[in-house]
Amino acid sequence: MKGNAKECSNYRTIALISHASKVMLKILQARLQQYVNCEFPDGQAGFRKGRGTRDQIANIFWIMEKAREFQKNIYFCFIDYAKAFDCVDHNKLWKILKEMGIPDHLTCLLRNLYADQEATVRTGHGITDWFQVGKGVHQGCILSPCLFNFYAEYIMRNAGLEEAQTGIKIAGRNINNLRYADDTTLMAESEEELKSLLMKVKVESEKVGLKLNIQKTKIMASSPITSWEIDGETVETVSDFIFLGSKITADGDYSNEIK
Repeated sequence: MKGNAKECSNYRTIALISHASKVMLKILQARLQQYVNCEFPDGQAGFRKGRGTRDQIANIFWIMEKAREFQKNIYFCFIDYAKAFDCVDHNKLWKILKEMGIPDHLTCLLRNLYADQEATVRTGHGITDWFQVGKGVHQGCILSPCLFNFYAEYIMRNAGLEEAQTGIKIAGRNINNLRYADDTTLMAESEEELKSLLMKVKVESEKVGLKLNIQKTKIMASSPITSWEIDGETVETVSDFIFLGSKITADGDYSNEIK
């Protein structure tokens, strides 16, 4: 449970996995690792060997410092998904893994792990009847972050972020996103470019069942920006943001981090 106990939406499922299955999951994790290294770009650092939050924090500070050095405006959108891990559609996930080049025998093992999945809810009045579950990666399973990363990578590819010319152009490179699992940050040199990137990601996310949480999605810019509305909701503009545990500000001042 996360947040107010009286809100049903704050509850999370917990997967009960046998010891024998955990051994197989460890083997599957090792087998999938080679595909993770081949398929995921440098912009995705979530749950990857030798990568971590510190890398992305250092990257975003470097980008802001270079933007200031070259006198570029910089616009960020910090995307928040509504229950990202819980909304992964199993059937779509198997198709995505196939498109990403995962061998059929590995996908078959994963399908068997998720086949006939059931859940129950414990309440103050006892336990409910069991019911079928067709969405969500297993909470507490070592493979879940990896499976979600494949799902998220599919979204970004279809949104065309790697090929897009929009972004921050620094040292001969075009950078328009930094990711850590479901924490996605988009960036551009103009408000129009940023909004274009956001809408592409939004459309492709919804195609596979993920929705943006507009109330928690934030905009931060180094220069004035107009108010944005998406699906009738206003996207909040902020002057600072906690990025993977580190505070970043619109003016690029990180003296508070040095303290």
